[in-house]
Amino acid sequence: MGIEAGGLVEQGRDPHHSKVNVVGGHNHHHHVGYMRSKVIKKRKYCSRNRKVKHSDSDSDSALQQVFVSCRDVFKGLGTVPLPHHVHKLCSILDKLRPEDVGLSSDMQFFKPKNEVKGTPRVTYTTIYQCNNFSLCCFFIPATGVIPLHNHPGMTVFSKLLLGKMHIKSYDLVDPINNSDASQLRLAKLKADSVFTAPCNSSVLYPTTGGNIHAFTAITPCAVLDVIGPPYSKQDGRDCSYYKDHPYAACSNAAGTEEEGDCYGWLEEIEVPENSEMDGIEYLGPQIIETI
Repeated sequence: MGIEAGGLVEQGRDPHHSKVNVVGGHNHHHHVGYMRSKVIKKRKYCSRNRKVKHSDSDSDSALQQVFVSCRDVFKGLGTVPLPHHVHKLCSILDKLRPEDVGLSSDMQFFKPKNEVKGTPRVTYTTIYQCNNFSLCCFFIPATGVIPLHNHPGMTVFSKLLLGKMHIKSYDLVDPINNSDASQLRLAKLKADSVFTAPCNSSVLYPTTGGNIHAFTAITPCAVLDVIGPPYSKQDGRDCSYYKDHPYAACSNAAGTEEEGDCYGWLEEIEVPENSEMDGIEYLGPQIIETI
């Protein structure tokens, strides 16, 4: 898969590729052409004890505003963002445009000439990552799928930047009881709808808001995920995958039609083949870290 703009730029491996591992990933190389825009070189920390200086929010780029807000929203492992912080970040993301991360609807990826055959692979790029949060952009070709997966202990803000996408999401009715992964688990359906960019951002929480979700692209899509804290197998935040079953098909009780529409059974499965992603380097507008 290629993502092109005015020029074609060959990319190497995403330096964060092995760390993010959102829903699987292998070391593949892709071509991507970002919009030509002023790119400010990122300044690295000289010491872990140094603090990042807050800049003037009135003059910050939209992406920089997202970054600054994320530092307030995500306080580290085991914390859930406060409502007023969630509202502030959502208000910034709602206004975010594709151009703010170096994308354009005129790119060839979003105007494919040929129909995709087979199961197209998803590509992602890491814009920023630290211990508390990460910013990742996913490029999903038409008919491409990010299969049903969870976000253990995480809060995730999603912003559809370009394209048309079907999103299906669930919350486990009993998220605490997970002693036997082979057992079907009852889940409440939270979303089963089609979204078209531009649209407002959505938020999922560790146990609510549709923590287990799947994306299916109807047209080529770009979606930005703000994830806190990031996936980490070492810290017990590995990704699990699921297959959903109709409520009536696996229920011993004769439930109502309304229950059948609102609930389903989730079966934890092995990592599906279509979860493999290709990582590329991010070349869009940069986040500035100053001392």
